[in-house]
Amino acid sequence: MNREQIIQLFVTLGEHFARFGEEVTSRQAIADAIASNSWFSEQEIRHAVEAIRTEMLDEKRLRSWLDNYPSLPVATHHNVLVVMAGNIPLVGFFDLLCVIASGNRCLVKPSSKDRVLMLYVIDLLRKIEPSVAVELYDGSITPDAVIATGSDNAVRHFRAEYGSLPMLLRGSRSSVAILTGKEPYTKLKELCDDIYLYSGLGCRNISMIFVPESYNTEQLATAMRSHRVSNAGFLNNYRQRRAILTMSGVAHTDLGHSLLIEERTFPTAISQINIARYSSLAEVAEWLSEHDKEIQCVACNDTAFINEHATTCPPLRRAVSVGITQQPSLTDYPDAADVMEWVNPNQ
Repeated sequence: MNREQIIQLFVTLGEHFARFGEEVTSRQAIADAIASNSWFSEQEIRHAVEAIRTEMLDEKRLRSWLDNYPSLPVATHHNVLVVMAGNIPLVGFFDLLCVIASGNRCLVKPSSKDRVLMLYVIDLLRKIEPSVAVELYDGSITPDAVIATGSDNAVRHFRAEYGSLPMLLRGSRSSVAILTGKEPYTKLKELCDDIYLYSGLGCRNISMIFVPESYNTEQLATAMRSHRVSNAGFLNNYRQRRAILTMSGVAHTDLGHSLLIEERTFPTAISQINIARYSSLAEVAEWLSEHDKEIQCVACNDTAFINEHATTCPPLRRAVSVGITQQPSLTDYPDAADVMEWVNPNQ
């Protein structure tokens, strides 16, 4: 497929996504996905599909993105195995898009937690263009390279299993928000989407919030309490974590479905959100730089601060506005590794 055919393939996929949930096949995909993974909800599946449609499948955005890679698509494709995570709906889609858009063949190894939705997408692509270079990995084709995402333990397994191949590996990462104290209540409500969407399971979910030393967390806590959280697994995690903190005598703010704790580390429980106080934004930039390899993205609306420190603070180069961490664009590469350059053998 040439570049124009690739663009039209994904634009057409976007047109199908615009009708997602309105026709029988997609409604069945939603139902089956929820049945196979109790962490998924219809609302969040729809959100994931819509975010992909608007941010990644818009024709103008696709063309602008691909213009950055004039040597793609490749003349001779390689077989790129994509081992996908399943923590949030369609989390592996972007890698699939990159491999196909680069002109390579995508061998998909979906997570059992997200297999239904990935198969739905692959079937759609094949219906749109039967010659599309994507197929489920069954071991019959030897991959030339591997992109794999998972926990840190999974990454160690990937290294052992695919050690002889070029690998792009992604392990566990977390995301932070930076508040200045000037944010209106509406912006704090938007921050709640960054925190709670997908039950906090994504690497782009905010789990630590930097606030000024004198910051009163009452309004933030009010916004968080008002956010509806209904996933049974998340609520079980909250109850267990609350019991542990209570028995340990650790001070915390109970939000009714999650917990706020003042601690400058990333929490290990999905139901816990940590607050870190700072005396200066320069102090925050220094901490972010020191923890760069642990951070996926930064939610911050202070553009002056971002512009001042982005050259010396890599995480700030991945900064986005509060409220949109779960809507990554085509250039929001996971772990800041440009997938399109990596899959190009001519680089």
